[in-house]
Amino acid sequence: MAENGLTAKDIGDRLKSKNIKPSMIRIKVMQYLLDNRTHPDADTIYRALIREIPTLSKTSIYNTMKVLSKGGLVLEIPGGNNQVRYDGYMHRHGHFTCATCGKLLDVDLACASCRVSGIDGAKILEEQLNIKGICPECTGKEGKNDKKRK
Repeated sequence: MAENGLTAKDIGDRLKSKNIKPSMIRIKVMQYLLDNRTHPDADTIYRALIREIPTLSKTSIYNTMKVLSKGGLVLEIPGGNNQVRYDGYMHRHGHFTCATCGKLLDVDLACASCRVSGIDGAKILEEQLNIKGICPECTGKEGKNDKKRK
């Protein structure tokens, strides 16, 4: 059983519910995303799983991420330098990116339903809230550096 409490069968059933064939790679990628809430990019996922699946290729990871994203099981989070990071945690939430260290954190949304204007008649398929700032760790470091300069 994975750290998130889901078995490979549970994840396979989740994939099937979205009409996605539950291959070993897809199950392992989903397990990794659910167990590691770090918003990894495809290279990070590849490096984490290559020991467990020696025949794994980066192309397989990229293709898997496309399938899981299209199936609504994974969020694609655009980042700087054309980097895409992934999130398997699908409840309604936003993201905070630290401009200093690049850490990406989940943030809870307090509003039950945010109002959107200017797109009357549109059907919203996905909502993403992305906040950029400086995380508490880096803010603390800046304060220490400021004291050292004086």
